[in-house]
Amino acid sequence: MTNLLSPTTQRGEAHPATPTFAVISGAQVQKALSGREKQIVELVEATYRLHGAGQSVNPPSYFLRFPDRPADRIIALPASIGGSVNVDGLKWISSFPANVSAGLPRASAVLILNDHDTGYPFACLESSIISATRTAASAALAADWLSRTRPRPARIGFFGTGLIARYIHTFLTGTAWTFDTVGVYDVSADSAAGFRGYLEQSGAPGRVTVHDSAEELIRSSDLVVFATVAGEPHVTDPGWFAHNPLVLHVSLRDLAPEILLSSANIVDDIEHCLKADTSPHLAEQLTGNRDFLDGTLDDVMTGRLTPPPGRPVIFSPFGLGVLDLAVGKYVYDEVARAGHLRLIDDFFHDLRRYG
Repeated sequence: MTNLLSPTTQRGEAHPATPTFAVISGAQVQKALSGREKQIVELVEATYRLHGAGQSVNPPSYFLRFPDRPADRIIALPASIGGSVNVDGLKWISSFPANVSAGLPRASAVLILNDHDTGYPFACLESSIISATRTAASAALAADWLSRTRPRPARIGFFGTGLIARYIHTFLTGTAWTFDTVGVYDVSADSAAGFRGYLEQSGAPGRVTVHDSAEELIRSSDLVVFATVAGEPHVTDPGWFAHNPLVLHVSLRDLAPEILLSSANIVDDIEHCLKADTSPHLAEQLTGNRDFLDGTLDDVMTGRLTPPPGRPVIFSPFGLGVLDLAVGKYVYDEVARAGHLRLIDDFFHDLRRYG
């Protein structure tokens, strides 16, 4: 291996080294990322800026759906990112909601990293942790930037209490957020109770309240986090948002179009977010235009956009494959520096052109 950025070989060598291939487990991923919330949020911000500057390739995600299993899907997110990351790759992530009742996480994933110069894949990483991490880091980044021109939220509410909600809470507290109150609501009482237990054991400040209704949670929160598995809008009353909260609409399909049309709307990428029947996509179909969109998070970070006051502000991130690549490459580099890469001997075979 010539360097960490090019695990196969540098172009132009007379005798290229045999490409290597590593498998990085979930335990290794978690160890590389644990306690580094600030660094990962900074990495995600840098990646959004590269994407905004055109130094990425992020094609539409491909959804594999099943006629006999309409609730399930597997999504392919191919991408390429330049800058100091300089890597290509693919996230392959499944969502099987029935797993939860069987005691398994809803999502499972792998991430393949490809060498920029040769195209050879050089690592396969367990990626459910990477996916949750980049989602949470994106949410924490948006909460920071979108609250800079308004009072910083002191009351947070979590609508949906699974793994993503836990990661978002971890990233918020890991980047110096504190809250006076933490609200919890879930259609599953057991899930709400489990999340409350996590919050109380986390040691983070803030009085924890499990709410009996979605309306109660939303009306009592300045920062609302939607992290559900909803397939279509189930929150329909714009009046619940009359106090103009900041909304992290991470699960993308919770809000009726009418709520978006009475709010300021920020997305991570316009073309990606307005598809697959997300709430913004439904709003576009209802109105026949995209005038309800104010812009992207990159627009906010670069100063091209200031969210208007006196309205709810909704951040709807589709989730970009370039974020997975950036976090995955960070993990690969950390594991490599520690000397803990597990290389698969002879993964690539028959490399001589004429035998």
